[in-house]
Amino acid sequence: MATRQEISAFLASVERRAFKQAMFAVRDEDTALDVVQDAMFKLVEKYADKPAAEIAPLFQRILQNVITDHFRRRKVRNLWTTLLSTLQGDDEDGADRDVLESLEPAAGSGQAESAADEVQRQQTLSIIEAEIARLPKRQREAFLLRYWEDMDVAETAIAMGCSEGSVKTHCSRATHALARALSDKGISL
Repeated sequence: MATRQEISAFLASVERRAFKQAMFAVRDEDTALDVVQDAMFKLVEKYADKPAAEIAPLFQRILQNVITDHFRRRKVRNLWTTLLSTLQGDDEDGADRDVLESLEPAAGSGQAESAADEVQRQQTLSIIEAEIARLPKRQREAFLLRYWEDMDVAETAIAMGCSEGSVKTHCSRATHALARALSDKGISL
């Protein structure tokens, strides 16, 4: 059984990455925050008795389920509401801003970059994020879990509820699609 400190440390370490994953899926900052908060509450409320080794894949599964539930609820609401535009909001307001990318390094830290470098980096990151968002859901999920959450194939398979072979296929397709899309835009990494 995971201790309270282990769960707290895990949630603190995963919150920003989980927020970014939710942003890719729901494309709204406030909704993404709600999704991550709901996933964290469900983990603590219902699964605190699980071993520490199972927390990371379990949390990813919960997060994906909360995202799916969000879309289901939104679909039902939209069926019963005639004013669709008031419920869906304007995605253009906050979707392009990334809280993590807007933090500036301290002066003299060696991490400060020129304005031109920062603009170029921001544009490249924006293109990469847009291409990740265009991936099919399962490819995006596998890609983010493997390469962003740094899970191995087995952990990713557990989190996604599929076979290890499916994880490898989804990751391969995602990386090839991203490489092709970025190459078409003249970006080489």
